[in-house]
Amino acid sequence: MLPTFPSAQPSATGVVRGRRFASLRTITALMLREMVTTYGRSPGGYLWAVLEPAAGIALLTLIFSTGFQSPALGTNFPIFYATGMVPFLMFNDISGKLAMSLLFSKPLLAYPAVTYLDAIIARFLVNMLTQVLVAYITLGGILLAFDTRLLPDYTTVVAAFSFTALLALGVGTMNCYLFTRFPVWQRIWSILMRPMFIISCIFFLFETIPQPYRDILWYNPLVHIVGLVRRGFYANYDASYVSILYLLGLALALFMAGLLLLRRQHRTLLNDG
Repeated sequence: MLPTFPSAQPSATGVVRGRRFASLRTITALMLREMVTTYGRSPGGYLWAVLEPAAGIALLTLIFSTGFQSPALGTNFPIFYATGMVPFLMFNDISGKLAMSLLFSKPLLAYPAVTYLDAIIARFLVNMLTQVLVAYITLGGILLAFDTRLLPDYTTVVAAFSFTALLALGVGTMNCYLFTRFPVWQRIWSILMRPMFIISCIFFLFETIPQPYRDILWYNPLVHIVGLVRRGFYANYDASYVSILYLLGLALALFMAGLLLLRRQHRTLLNDG
């Protein structure tokens, strides 16, 4: 006699036990798809993710070292520009990928087992882990290759990159709705982000900006991110202008607002597209 197995039965809460980990399996499958489609199709794959910041840092070092004897902090040009460029690229990459979550996974979102939240979580995890690895290799490589004379506060560094990922999650989730609802916003956002590379204190210190521009620039959250990263690497740099409350409040507000809008209109957005 063949053995019989009990079929999946609804639990006391009405949830089928066999489907308890369905969302986790869906997110894992979406993560694998993201890894293959984003990094598996081009020659080099993940190597390009590391080469982009490395090449940018090398170029900045070459340009500015010819005109200045030392950077604004410390004595090493590569680590100074890396502490600004790496978190900026991390934010830009994660938020940009999250903004395209609905459009990227649109064919799969037709299935009831796949939700918009699964798509957002999967893209966030893959790209966040990728950028953390890139930051570790880039910054760790500079510390090993050069005599930077720095003793990083790793607790502050980890906190800084955590806030970077959180801010990217908030901005990316909000833009996920806006990109799908208003396609023109994607072009507008691209234009708005171009000067951010210059005004996010990658090349200079926030304290050197004259008034009243300093007060205006304070509202750029990336200024706080870069300042917090540099506080973690430079023991003598206080970065008193950094506001954790501002970063946390802005990131959570954008994330919750984006989720609320997507929850109400994601079906309409997918059908209209």
